[in-house]
Amino acid sequence: MKLGKIRVNIVTTALAVLVFSGCVGVPDSEGWRSGQKSDFLKILETDKYASICNKEAFYSKVKTSQSSTLMTKLLVAYTENLANGCIVDPVLTSEVHGKKVTDYGVYRQKVSSSDLKMKLKAGESIEKILAPYVPSYVQFSKLVAHYHALEIQGASQAALAKKVHLNIDRVKLMKQDIGTDYAIVNIPEFKVHVIEKEKTAISMAVVVGKKNLKTPIFSSDLSYITLNPQWSVPDSIARHEVIPGLLKDPKYLTKKRMVMRKDYNLKSPALTPSSVNLAAYKGGKGPVPFKFIEVPSKKNGLGRVKFIFPNRHNVYMHDTQSKYLFKRKVRTYSHGCVRLSDPALMLSHVSKNYTTATATEVKEDYDSLETHYIKIKKRLAVHTAYFTTYVDDAGKLTVFPDIYGYDKAQKLNF
Repeated sequence: MKLGKIRVNIVTTALAVLVFSGCVGVPDSEGWRSGQKSDFLKILETDKYASICNKEAFYSKVKTSQSSTLMTKLLVAYTENLANGCIVDPVLTSEVHGKKVTDYGVYRQKVSSSDLKMKLKAGESIEKILAPYVPSYVQFSKLVAHYHALEIQGASQAALAKKVHLNIDRVKLMKQDIGTDYAIVNIPEFKVHVIEKEKTAISMAVVVGKKNLKTPIFSSDLSYITLNPQWSVPDSIARHEVIPGLLKDPKYLTKKRMVMRKDYNLKSPALTPSSVNLAAYKGGKGPVPFKFIEVPSKKNGLGRVKFIFPNRHNVYMHDTQSKYLFKRKVRTYSHGCVRLSDPALMLSHVSKNYTTATATEVKEDYDSLETHYIKIKKRLAVHTAYFTTYVDDAGKLTVFPDIYGYDKAQKLNF
């Protein structure tokens, strides 16, 4: 008798697993089981992942007919909207010094309809099928919760709900592997947050790019810290600022603590303004065959420290001499890089938690006024982002000004 009871319990347990996994029942010709259909319709009813978007009419048709063929098509469409957002033209570009640059980049995921159908027919639950496409960034779930709450309030909150939805879709366009520990530079907020295990470890004010030299949207991993950096002046800035300044004032380089070299190596042979044809490289675009370097010092424009996360934009976080700018509410003054209000705090936190350097070693290298490099040993992802709505650790939703006009430029497709 006991053996029989054990067998009954095993069978009962197995059936329970099948029921809760959505696998109970015989699949139809499309591969749908009754549990999967029920689960998907529940997700659609509340639009759990804010991804019905432009498929409202299609959803109504599926809800009424419950056609398996239509439901499969909607599953593919819903997954695509979840993976890659509902913004019509998410990539935004502008022209800087005659060169077209990407201001707002996106990270697209490949959604394979055949893969989704295969998983469906294999009996996977709908939640498990959708899981690889649900953004891991904690702002996603927080913003979705606020969006649903605003929807309930109806027309009175429609404009704010739409704004929140736009930012939900910006989260979808971020790099999927956001990291366990990461820094978010939220441009409209003029702040950087270092997030560790979904909680804010440190935050500080930042200065971001001017409206014509926007801080671009992208993701990278912090690679190293530079103490007492030199500033290797980009060719575009050399053409449009340094060379015009030098042509007007022969003492320009001395005043700016700059030197001329054949390349960005301070040990390269020195050049003088009279040894080159400066006027030929004033304005315009393209490479300049000589380089300007601001030498390391307490007055260096990059300050005493910079944080390098390699990217094609040549953007990084750094100290600054212009501390007074942090008193201003709108802080769009850089050439695209991110200036930190408290670089000492960032240096202390990052070196302690993400490098093997001791506090004594960091201080000695810092005080030397010579350039030193500290390699990052533990991953810290860096994401520049554009969220005009943001939910803090306490769950409060805050709205920020659309400083670059992206809210107007990016339209939702519904």
